Amino acid sequence: MKIARICCYEVIVPAHKGAINSEGVNKPLHKLERGVQKAWSVQFDKVPKLVVKLELESGIVGWGELYRDHDWRNVESICKILLGTDIQDISLQKLPFAFCREYDGFECAIWDAYARLHDMPVVDLLGGPVQDKVKVGAWSSFRHIDEIADIATKFNEKGYDCLKFKCDLQDDVVTWSKLISDCVPGMKVILDPNERWNNLYDAKRKLSALSEIGNILCVEDPIPRWKLDDYFLLRGFSAIPVVLHVALPYLQHGQRIKDAIQAVQLNAVDGFNFNCGLNNFQLLSNIAEAAQMPCWHGSEIDLGILEAMYIHSSIASASCTFPGDIFGRMIREHDLLKTPLDIQPPYAYLPNGPGLGINVDEDAINYYLQHKKEYI
Repeated sequence: MKIARICCYEVIVPAHKGAINSEGVNKPLHKLERGVQKAWSVQFDKVPKLVVKLELESGIVGWGELYRDHDWRNVESICKILLGTDIQDISLQKLPFAFCREYDGFECAIWDAYARLHDMPVVDLLGGPVQDKVKVGAWSSFRHIDEIADIATKFNEKGYDCLKFKCDLQDDVVTWSKLISDCVPGMKVILDPNERWNNLYDAKRKLSALSEIGNILCVEDPIPRWKLDDYFLLRGFSAIPVVLHVALPYLQHGQRIKDAIQAVQLNAVDGFNFNCGLNNFQLLSNIAEAAQMPCWHGSEIDLGILEAMYIHSSIASASCTFPGDIFGRMIREHDLLKTPLDIQPPYAYLPNGPGLGINVDEDAINYYLQHKKEYI
């Protein structure tokens, strides 16, 4: 059961036209620096992703997907460590290499192969399902006001009852929310300023007006995350829940599991958005459950392999009850799966079969392929 070959496919899968921003709006969403390129300077679908195909000597294959903007040096070092290793000698809770932005994608491939080897779904490696489906929401980025009602109506017709928006301090989110309340009264809204409401004063002004409308499910990372004392004050200011995004792949920002513990200790939040790999999501969602807080599985607007992993993690989490960031083919042209994930809004369902339960479309990979490297 040794790992005999690892194939790495670098792909760029663009978003559907108009799926991100309104025409004429140029607000890139890649939050991390890329070399000397500043954060927020590159649109996420222009950044490459890496798909990993991990093969055992027996012929069993596990699939993984890395977060965007991988470091080939880390990829090659991880492959060298894994090649020739018996997969049954690997601790799934602690892989034999240091945590890095590439860690979760390889963890995904290893867990997929291990579960297929034992003819079991990945969710059973997490202790088994605790819910039969997971709530998911619709998503949009920055929009012109005259498009808001139409977008909300179209998503509602597809079955979604929650719509998440990226936004900043300049966006008129109060009018957005009022328009949605008028045209789709039952639809909830999640606002994600990505820390760009600047300070407590500006955030209070927004929440004061939004509270009167009554359709905001929560506001995520309204102000800089290090201001947890202000999060506590903001949480007490209105009835709108305040949520903290803990994204472990954001090593540049120093985000760690302890962030969730500190937020609970300070009574600073009402819930969480967790973005991370299989083992770490279980740790974080258990913190939320112990604190009797809801959470959801975040994403970097990923492809089908990681999204399948997110569904397995969410199904195994009792606290994962807020609408997750699992979009299927809603945003990008393709998810690289032969059969799309079973998303029947407002829910996503566990894929059937061993491992992640997915069939990867290698023809689609080749269509979007930029570079390929093979390690034997």
